[in-house]
Amino acid sequence: MRFKPKFGWLPTPYRSVLLFIVWLLLNQSIEAVHLFFAAVLAVVIPLLTLRFRDPQPLIERPLLALRYILRVFADIVTANAQVAVLILGPKRRLNPAFVRVPLDLQHELPITILASTVSMTPGTVSAEIYPSAELIPAGEPMPQRWLLIHVLNMTDEAELIASIKQRYEAPLKEIFQC
Repeated sequence: MRFKPKFGWLPTPYRSVLLFIVWLLLNQSIEAVHLFFAAVLAVVIPLLTLRFRDPQPLIERPLLALRYILRVFADIVTANAQVAVLILGPKRRLNPAFVRVPLDLQHELPITILASTVSMTPGTVSAEIYPSAELIPAGEPMPQRWLLIHVLNMTDEAELIASIKQRYEAPLKEIFQC
């Protein structure tokens, strides 16, 4: 897994592109002066903030990342419909529960994306990732980590865990090559 930037003067190229676009959108202009300042900010801000960042894995497979985003959007739409049926139905059908999902991911960025994905999908909310990386002494091996999820309607815990690992965690491992 690589943590080094591809370009020394552009340590976070995706963030630089985002800063460039946001500057132009905020100014609602593509005049030369705004293009110049957008380019300067897109290079300078990542360079100035680089030392404050924890090293994270780079997105190694951007097309797979795009496919992941589309899958999450589709799952959000589907889950919204399922939650609407549950909410509008009789309350006795709800079976809320907490579920521990064992994580194979080791790095904070992919774990955060996984937890956010679970929280964005209606019917589930990420409650905690434990043990927290900050609590592990430096140099110690990372123990098994877990994602604690609250589920609105638990039907089959093993199926839910397998679904999260297959639909979300496995693609994230490929995207970040970890």
